[in-house]
Amino acid sequence: MNQTELVRKYVKQKVELLQHSLEKNQGRAELALLRRGIGKQPGELPSLWGMLLENMPEELQGKGKSPSRGEWAVYTSLTLYALHQQGQGQSMNQPGKSLGKAIHNLVPAGDQGAEERTLRRFNQMATSSDMVELAQHLRSIIELLRANGIPLDYVNLAGDLYNYQLVDYQNTVRLKWGREYYYVKEQDNKEENHD
Repeated sequence: MNQTELVRKYVKQKVELLQHSLEKNQGRAELALLRRGIGKQPGELPSLWGMLLENMPEELQGKGKSPSRGEWAVYTSLTLYALHQQGQGQSMNQPGKSLGKAIHNLVPAGDQGAEERTLRRFNQMATSSDMVELAQHLRSIIELLRANGIPLDYVNLAGDLYNYQLVDYQNTVRLKWGREYYYVKEQDNKEENHD
C-alpha cells in the first residue's frame, strides 16, 4: 500500500470513529478540540497529539523537526472535518463528494457573480504555495460548505492534501480538482437539456 492510500485509510478510520461518537458528549468534545487546531501546525497543540498520532502508521510519521506530509494531510483534513461538522445534524463526510464537486455545488445555477466569486476562491486555494496557505484557503471554503450544508469526502481530501505536498504532483492534484468542478458542471448542463 502506498503512502497516499495509508493516509486515506487512516483518515477514514478516524472520521468513522468521530462520526460514531457524535451522539455522545465525548464525540462533541473531540470535535471541539480538533477545531482548536485550525490555523495551527501539527504538533503545536499537545492536546491533539493522541487524537492525530495514535495508531498512525509508522510510514506516515515524521522523523525530523517538521511535520511529515502524512501528518500534515491527516491534521488538516481532520481539523477541517471538525469545523465542517460543527452544528450539523447529518454527517458532513460523504464518500464520493470530491472537493471540486462540493465547490461547484456552492454556485446557484445561472448566477454568474456567485460563480466568479467561487472560482476566485477556488483558484486562490489551488495555487497555494505550501500547506499553511492551503489550509487557510481551505478553511474559508469549508466554512462556505458548512453554511450551505454541502458535504465533502474527507478521505479523498486527505489523499489530495498528501499528494499536493509533492511538488511533482501539485499540478496533477490541481487538474483533478478542476476536472471535478467542471465535469459536474457539464453533467448538470446535460441533465437540464433533457428535462
